[in-house]
Amino acid sequence: MEDARAQYLPDEIEREHVELGLPPVEEEVARARKSPLLQVITYVVMAMLVALAGYLLYLLFSGQHQRTATQILLDTVQDPAFWSAFGVGLVAQMIDGALGMAYGVTASSFLLATGASPLVASGATHLAEVFTTGISGVSHLHMGNVNKKLFFSLVIPGVTGGLLGTYVLGNIDGGVLKPWISGYLLLMGLYVLAKAFRRIVLVKTDVRPSRVAPLALFGSFMDATGGGGWGPIVTTSLVGAGHDPRTTIGSVNFAEFFLTVAVSAAFFSILDASIWLTVSGLVLGGMFAAPFAAYVTGHVKTRYLMVLVGTLISGISAWTLYRSLVG
Repeated sequence: MEDARAQYLPDEIEREHVELGLPPVEEEVARARKSPLLQVITYVVMAMLVALAGYLLYLLFSGQHQRTATQILLDTVQDPAFWSAFGVGLVAQMIDGALGMAYGVTASSFLLATGASPLVASGATHLAEVFTTGISGVSHLHMGNVNKKLFFSLVIPGVTGGLLGTYVLGNIDGGVLKPWISGYLLLMGLYVLAKAFRRIVLVKTDVRPSRVAPLALFGSFMDATGGGGWGPIVTTSLVGAGHDPRTTIGSVNFAEFFLTVAVSAAFFSILDASIWLTVSGLVLGGMFAAPFAAYVTGHVKTRYLMVLVGTLISGISAWTLYRSLVG
C-alpha cells in the first residue's frame, strides 16, 4: 500500500520523519474514503468537538455570570495568566505541528515552570488537546492510517490508564507531586533528545493485544499524571519494536482522542472555573501556531529541531525540579 503521507511532504522531510519514527506533518486533510464505517466515526468525532465547543461557550457566557460577555472578554485579555497560556499554546502547538508530537510534554513543562500545579497543568493541557487530537485523528482516519486491531488494543487500556492517572492527581497534594512530575518531564525531554540520534529500521510485526495493552495502560497513566507522554512513550515503543510507522502513528493518534476526552471529562469534576482562562489561552495560542510550524518544518531539519525541543523541555523541567526541591 502506498504511503499516503508521501503526497503531503517533500521527499526529504518525509524520509527524515520515517527514519526518526515521527508522525507525518499533513499540510491538508485527505478526502474521506468511501467507507460508511469510517464516515460514521468521522461524523461522531466531529459532532463531539462541536458539542464540546458549544458547551464551553455556554459555560463562559451563561446566565450564572453577573458580568456581560464584553466584560468577560475584556477581563480575560487583560489578565497576564491568559497571555502566559497563549504563549505556551503557541510554542507547544508549533512544536507539535513541526514534529507531530510533544504537545503535552511541552505545554505541561512550561505551565509548571510558570507556577501551575500538576493538576492544573495536566487538566488544562488535556482539555486543550481534545480539539487538536480530534482533528488529527480524523485526518489519519481519512488517509487510511488507522489499523483497527491496533486501535482497539490501545483505546480501552489507554482510557483506563488515563482515568487512573487523573484519580492520582486529584487525590495527592500538588506540592508533593510536583517534583516527581518535573522529574518525569525531564526524562521525557532527554528521551526526545536521544530519539533525535536514533534511526528506525522498518520490519513487519503483527499486532499482539497482549503486548500492546500494558504499554497503552502505562503510557496513558504517565500522560495523565505528567500532562503528556502518550505519543513519545507509545508511538516510539511500537515503531521501535517494528510496527509500521504509518498505521502505528495513525492508530495511536486516533486512540489519543478518546483518551483525552475521557481524561478531560474526569477533570471537569475536580477543577474549578479558573481553569478555563488557561485553557482558552492554550487553544487560542495554538490556533496561531500553524504558519510558524510550517515555516519551521520547511527551514529547519527535523533532527536539529528535536535536539532543540529535547534540550528546551529538559532545561525547563530541570529548573522546575530544582525550584520544587529547594523552595
